[in-house]
Amino acid sequence: MAADNSFAAEFLQAHNEYRSKHGAPPLTLDPNLNQSAQAWAQNLLSIKTLKHSNTKVGENLYYTYSSPPKKVPGRAAVDSWYNEIKKYDFNKPGFISGTGHFTQVVWKDSKQLGVGMATDGTTTFVVGQYLPAGNISNAGYFEKNVLPLQVPIQPK
Repeated sequence: MAADNSFAAEFLQAHNEYRSKHGAPPLTLDPNLNQSAQAWAQNLLSIKTLKHSNTKVGENLYYTYSSPPKKVPGRAAVDSWYNEIKKYDFNKPGFISGTGHFTQVVWKDSKQLGVGMATDGTTTFVVGQYLPAGNISNAGYFEKNVLPLQVPIQPK
């Protein structure tokens, strides 16, 4: 099973909700990135391993296993990635281990998004691909692209 329109829409909406809290403009879905992300998600499912593709795009990966089978919502991966905000130090911007998924989600200069999802019912892989890629370690890039919360998070 692949990412359908409702999964992709929820995936995009979750990204844009989080990005808006950090002053980052909304992403748009790109058909070519969707195709690339979907192909990579299907590859990951076939090899049952999390590993990045050899592309020049930004890329976040997510894996979950459930027995009995359950449907994975489109925002599950994005929520997991964004949760890394807890480890990010806005007072010392830069690449910090365990925060790269979060920083890519809110990376201000990223404009386009691709989503892929592949599942066999119990094992699910989700791939997010971003252009331009985030997590660039050049001087000043994290300060410019990973902005502190501008709107407090409301408890759910």
